[in-house]
Amino acid sequence: MMVMPTKAFSTTLTLLIIIVTWIQPIWPYEQGLHNSMTVVGAVFLWRYLQKYTMTDGHFLLICFFIIIHSIAAHWLYSNVPYDQWARRLWGTSLSEMFGWRRNHADRLIHILYGLCLTPAITHYFVQRYRINPHTGFKLAVGSVMVTSLGYEWFEWLVAITLSPQDAEAYNGQQGDMWDAHKDMLCATLGSLVWWWKYSDHKKAA
Repeated sequence: MMVMPTKAFSTTLTLLIIIVTWIQPIWPYEQGLHNSMTVVGAVFLWRYLQKYTMTDGHFLLICFFIIIHSIAAHWLYSNVPYDQWARRLWGTSLSEMFGWRRNHADRLIHILYGLCLTPAITHYFVQRYRINPHTGFKLAVGSVMVTSLGYEWFEWLVAITLSPQDAEAYNGQQGDMWDAHKDMLCATLGSLVWWWKYSDHKKAA
């Protein structure tokens, strides 16, 4: 049986990595904007844990999402140098391997949003409303979709209040008019990855 790190360990590791991402920030103002939602989420998570239970594994997944999000925010998503990292490891870039024409770090973050938060959200619905896991999972997927939509609305509000240059730096559309739609789809697909785990409870619905 796999032993999961404690919540205290996961929290400490997450805080340390966040601190590292703030060493010599390249775009401090924009990075601060990105991390503002992380702060809001952390406060919500702390308040949530005062009232409800969460497994160490589910908490670790959420911390993993926060860690990757914070690292990507250091480069404003669109500038994460994963191609340079790949060249050092394999001698070729991911963009060359897959024919990518844009930086896809933001897509990864949205996938991880659905992937990392869905188990905890499912557990919340199950313990809060005494429903079976399959039904809780469906509600969790819906929650990921709705919150993803809300975040894209938030990005739109940011875009109309900032200069065009600052708005692009924050939103990272990279010229893709369907960026918001694709981001929401990525989050949904990340959430649906857990279908295999909860589909066994379908007959009990």
